[in-house]
Amino acid sequence: MLENPTRGYAEQSEAKRYTITAALPYTNGPIHIGHLAGVYVPSDIYARYLRLQGNDVAFICGSDEHGVAISMKAKKEGITPQQVIDKYDGIIRQSFIDFGISFDNYSRTSYQIHHDTAQAFFKKLYENNDFIEEVTEQLYDAKADQFLADRFVTGTCPKCDNPEAYGDQCEKCGSTLNATDLIHPKSTITGETPILKSTKHWFLPLERYQDFLQKWILEDHAKDWKTNVLGQVKSWLDDGLKPRAVTRDLDWGIDVPVKGAEGKKLYVWFDAPIGYISATKEWAARVGKNWEDYWKSNDTKLVHFIGKDNIVFHCIIFPAMLKAEGTYILPDNVPANEFLNLEGNKLSTSKNWAVWLHEYLQDFPDKQDVLRYTLTANAPETKDNDFTWKDFQARNNNELAAIFGNFINRVVVLTNKYYNGIVPTPNEFTEIDEQTLAELKAYPAVISSSIERYRFREAQGELMNVARLGNKYLADEEPWKMVKENPERVKTQMYIALQIGAALRVLSEPFLPFTACKLSGILKTDLNLRWKDVSERTDLVPAGHQIGQAEILFAQIEDADIQKQIDKLEATKVANKAENKVIEPQKETATFEDFSKLDLRVGTILEAEKMPKANKLLVLKVDTGIDVRTIVSGIAEHFSPEEVVGKRVTVLVNLAPRALRSVESQGMILMTNNAEGKLVFVNPDADGVNNGALIS
Repeated sequence: MLENPTRGYAEQSEAKRYTITAALPYTNGPIHIGHLAGVYVPSDIYARYLRLQGNDVAFICGSDEHGVAISMKAKKEGITPQQVIDKYDGIIRQSFIDFGISFDNYSRTSYQIHHDTAQAFFKKLYENNDFIEEVTEQLYDAKADQFLADRFVTGTCPKCDNPEAYGDQCEKCGSTLNATDLIHPKSTITGETPILKSTKHWFLPLERYQDFLQKWILEDHAKDWKTNVLGQVKSWLDDGLKPRAVTRDLDWGIDVPVKGAEGKKLYVWFDAPIGYISATKEWAARVGKNWEDYWKSNDTKLVHFIGKDNIVFHCIIFPAMLKAEGTYILPDNVPANEFLNLEGNKLSTSKNWAVWLHEYLQDFPDKQDVLRYTLTANAPETKDNDFTWKDFQARNNNELAAIFGNFINRVVVLTNKYYNGIVPTPNEFTEIDEQTLAELKAYPAVISSSIERYRFREAQGELMNVARLGNKYLADEEPWKMVKENPERVKTQMYIALQIGAALRVLSEPFLPFTACKLSGILKTDLNLRWKDVSERTDLVPAGHQIGQAEILFAQIEDADIQKQIDKLEATKVANKAENKVIEPQKETATFEDFSKLDLRVGTILEAEKMPKANKLLVLKVDTGIDVRTIVSGIAEHFSPEEVVGKRVTVLVNLAPRALRSVESQGMILMTNNAEGKLVFVNPDADGVNNGALIS
């Protein structure tokens, strides 16, 4: 974890208290760029910014280790669920550390403190009669002899007809589902069609909170919550809230702590958000604070960072749980992001269509900030957005290196050249100097406004405008020319340029923490500089201060590095097509006499042209060795006429003639698909085989 020099400000008397949560990642696989763009980069920007403001921040996250996906992964790999969560918690935890996500605590829902907290929460609601107990019909796999919870069932989504929806959610339309909602359900364990079987469970009657949620979200927060969040919440409320099970029949999870619930576990959607509370308890005990200040004080602002697939759980279900419990604060905001795509296609863990964080850090070990910058510049804040490797390269080379890095390099090189690295004492400021300093002092408020409205892409754009301000100042003032004519004037110019550089050190810390750290080393700035200092001071690096030597902040990313990543994705595409290729089942048995009726010959395509007003058809002249005949083939969308002329082909010559758009086709060309799904000829290119040779 990158050391954050601003954490000490939490003890300041003017500090405000914030609890920031980032969605708990499932420990059934590593973190990818979609997770980063949707949740972890924006939440880290927000937490770092608040610390620089001098606020008291608890930035909380942890591994979600009781999802059904864990059990599925364990069954697939032939290991225990504990082995699965230990493996992926280690990968995820180290990835976050290496990437510089500044969590105050990263916990695990498998820890005893979480089990105790979740069970205590359940028991309080149980004792207050906040649950209803029902015997219901649930999907059951008779062959596996177990009930099927959420992701152990797939089927057709009743809302969008996606045939691969899960029992808890459709990943195509984003709808939250119950397993019994699915059309044509199928067990992922055995592939069998499940039956309905009675079982007893406890339900949270969400309808009791309908009016409260309606007012709290759609009225009280109508102006400050994002439209995508409000829209999804309104859709649920308009449909009318219904009871939702808080327990399930599984052998992995937290035991339901009441009599008569033996063998049942807390549903993961119930226990996972309580993980924020247990992780805060763990952190507070470690640092000597009172955890209740961060969850039960009206002076605390609670903010949940999530992806759009978690909106319902954080805006309807978890608030209903907190309201039922009665002593907790409710979230001030839930700035959910949309999804990030990769090279034009939806990110998919199962298809390995992703840029995995731990692999990225191996390939680009010193470019954490380049990925943070690119993901923020393309943040899916209001709609799904796309990550491409070419854009990643351009963001680094044309923006970070050419604008930010170029400015810092020029300032540091010139200061060392003219003054041996000592900040010069300025002379009287000119109008352009005063104007530049005034613009510089205005930027913290501008960036703050964007961050506090959760517009991180906009905020980062303003940060880059600070670097542009510095480049423009140097370009207009040209100290490298002025030093020969008026060296005293250059002292002022370089002093102001250095103040812009120091301001960039402070203002970039939420967005580019590794760069800010490196910049601190180059400028040897005061590590205790705060956000407001940029607005209030003109001596962020005072006269007489010794700076260090220039270093490259952002090295160029070469085409070969990008092509390597693109090739990796192309290999994934090929592998997915091969894996997903449907092998047609064997047809009914044919006799030798049936086969002997087929007259298959080697031929050569002599001529080819597109059939008029037909997009799919080519009209071919084929030398079959017997004759030259016309064959109409539906391959025009795959081959141009020029491509097929001269091709050796296999022809079924005794197929009954058939008229296609007034052209009589006198045979059939044999085709198949290769491993990449591309249409190819069944090609008899053996040496010495002449047209007309029989294939037998």
